[in-house]
Amino acid sequence: MAIIDPVTLTVIQSGLHQVCNEMDLTHCRAAFSPIISESQDRSNGIYHRDSGELIAQGELGLPIFVGTMQFSTQAVIARARDIAPGDVFIVNDPYLGGTHLMDVRFVKPFFYQGKLYAWLANTGHWPDMGGMVPGGFSAHATEIEQEGLRLPPVKLYKGGKLDEEILAILMSNIRISEQRIGDIKAQAAALAVGERRLTQLLDRYGQDIVDQAIEELKQQATQQTREVIAAIPDGDYDGEAFMDSDGVVDQPLTISVRIRKRGERMEFDLSRSSPPCAGPMNSVIATTRSSIYLAIKHVFPELPINAGMFEPLDIIDPENTFLYARYPKPVSGCAAEVSQRIAEAVFDALQKAIPDRLFAAPAGTTANLAIGGDDPDRGSAYVMYVISGGGYGGHPGGDGLTNGCSTIGISKAAPVEVQEQLYPILFERYAIHEGSGGRGQFRGGMGVHYRIRLRAGSARASMVMDHGKFGPPGAAGGEEGGRTRVTIYRDGQPYVPAHISKDQGIVMQAGDVIEVYTPGGGGYGDPALRAPQAIAYDQRQGYYPD
Repeated sequence: MAIIDPVTLTVIQSGLHQVCNEMDLTHCRAAFSPIISESQDRSNGIYHRDSGELIAQGELGLPIFVGTMQFSTQAVIARARDIAPGDVFIVNDPYLGGTHLMDVRFVKPFFYQGKLYAWLANTGHWPDMGGMVPGGFSAHATEIEQEGLRLPPVKLYKGGKLDEEILAILMSNIRISEQRIGDIKAQAAALAVGERRLTQLLDRYGQDIVDQAIEELKQQATQQTREVIAAIPDGDYDGEAFMDSDGVVDQPLTISVRIRKRGERMEFDLSRSSPPCAGPMNSVIATTRSSIYLAIKHVFPELPINAGMFEPLDIIDPENTFLYARYPKPVSGCAAEVSQRIAEAVFDALQKAIPDRLFAAPAGTTANLAIGGDDPDRGSAYVMYVISGGGYGGHPGGDGLTNGCSTIGISKAAPVEVQEQLYPILFERYAIHEGSGGRGQFRGGMGVHYRIRLRAGSARASMVMDHGKFGPPGAAGGEEGGRTRVTIYRDGQPYVPAHISKDQGIVMQAGDVIEVYTPGGGGYGDPALRAPQAIAYDQRQGYYPD
């Protein structure tokens, strides 16, 4: 076989990424849910026909899904029988390579010239999958059934035709089900676009050349990852991060990682972390592994994303900890919250090994807020899901970003105007969380401060957030960032959740208000070394009112 030339290799690499990008764009533009269409909580990828390993994911995909979608695709491959063109499997089982139940995956076999060539998969965050509370973020759940409907891999589409019986089961177990058909068709449409574009790429270059390019790109990713690891001094490096609580028992959870770096490999040992917890802050192993992958990608953004990047990273399964959840442990907080604490622990460990490449901790919470109720003006029910940005940590080159997206993704807050049109609420404030950036030679970025008033009807609010008891830590002498704060004003009286950042089923009536402050990033370096002109700028902007 002729050696593929660098130009063709680069073009095919870009072509594979473009296939994924077009799937992502189709997905978000066709979806009904604002969390997908506006906040972009979704991802699409291409996976190997036999191993299910990641071949390509676009630049627009959520990083936490890089690993989890590979694992869920592998779970589908292991269980798939009698596959045919047009089949689409649906799965959201967290214990089969998933995250939380609201992240619903579609997996489709892709056939080229009559033979299975690859698998296409995507994930979309559905606003509700049933369960105890609207939105699925049940802060007090003690078993997975309380969080919603759990789906093993089943064919939702058979030969291109939607299975109405399975659809009926789905629609009978989730809230606002009439809107989900739009999200279902959006996910299916994205995969159909992927089929067409991947077919065009194969028609242009031929299967042999594309196969060769895929293998070469995987080997290059492995080699590049080995090279950046080799530049890290050999040694054992410990890192820690803490979660406020599990939502049920009001005690912190510890994530403890030891990174053993030897030569061109790194081993991650999380076995000293807290044991399995009662509440929904348990993490399934797929999410735990993916959190480490995305942490390394944060530190080394030049690394390409495919299965080759994962090869030099050895992750010891953290048995008997809350980072290896098994049925029936609840897991609604694993993807959006626990994953970010795992990444924070990895950052803390690598700060000791390569301080010049590291930064202070970012806000590290998606600040999940779900409000579900009845809209009397429209005569219908709704589920509103709000995510928020926070501050990034200061770093050796400057201050942290204000109102950046979460560590795990590119998801952003939906425009307030869109949310006010769709739901009976009013944003009374959406501003910078003043004073939340950790002080340092380079300060952390600021978090967000918002107030939502319920305009009409009644509703229930639930939240799964973090960094309410422990602010994002600083680095190299910097101070921690500001913390999460939540207050609900009911009939004018303030209510603060006992767990600070987690609660569920809070009954609200028209006129009641939820006020949320998200964390700022940690500061980097001694605050006494901050440049006078930078201090003056902060004062002019009113970043630190005190």
